[in-house]
Amino acid sequence: MVLVLVGAIFTFPDNKLHLIACSVGEGDAILVVYGKTQILIDGGPNNKTLQCLSSHLPFWDREIELVVLTHPEADHFTGLVEVFRRYKVNNYLANSIENSSQGYQLLKKEVGSSGAKLLFPKVGMKIRIGLIHLDVLWPLGMNEVQGVNEPAENLNNYSIVLNLSLGNFDALLTGDISPASEEVILTNSEIKDVEYIKVPHHGSKNGLIEALLTAAKPELAVISVGKNQWGHPHQEIINMLEKANIKTLRTDLDGEIEIETDGKAWWIK
Repeated sequence: MVLVLVGAIFTFPDNKLHLIACSVGEGDAILVVYGKTQILIDGGPNNKTLQCLSSHLPFWDREIELVVLTHPEADHFTGLVEVFRRYKVNNYLANSIENSSQGYQLLKKEVGSSGAKLLFPKVGMKIRIGLIHLDVLWPLGMNEVQGVNEPAENLNNYSIVLNLSLGNFDALLTGDISPASEEVILTNSEIKDVEYIKVPHHGSKNGLIEALLTAAKPELAVISVGKNQWGHPHQEIINMLEKANIKTLRTDLDGEIEIETDGKAWWIK
């Protein structure tokens, strides 16, 4: 299935895609900017995502073509409440996993009143926004269209995993995917060689597995992480990346991390 999202404005002032890992602390928020087109993947645990948006969007642009919530945990969805209040969101991609928390129910209310088109992920779904390609690699079999509303003990297992590409540049965006889910992905989906990988689950030892790293062959790994009680990122993940000779950046040490690409070459801004 291919979805072509209308409404994006196809004018690209610098002809470059900007992939920004926002510095939001212990959480995830990834902003993609290409001309006047924006995609926001997760909203972090606080409203620092708004600072990231205001830094990279002109003040008069209050429209976001696509917001993705990889899974309904507070360190991914909390900042989206204010995003929906302050921006016009055209499309919202989220899976059907439920979270009964007050914060998540507030987000659902804001989404419901926003007018955004609701999209539900399915392996093989292809989303096209201008020249940006988003391919859904996970979750498997979670489809709200079929009326599914499934609770889950481990929400990380159901993280939406995306391959984002522009021309020859590919980024593997992994949410908080778990090793068990990664093994299924490797069995059922074609993993491209990528330039960029978002390390799963803030560098937790229950995130990235060596087999996924071997399949994807990234040149750059980005860890979105802040001060936390769990010891993220774990040393074994750092060692795995070092062993594979992959350049690694961390938002807790490096702050906001921005990559630029013209679809041919890429560089760290």
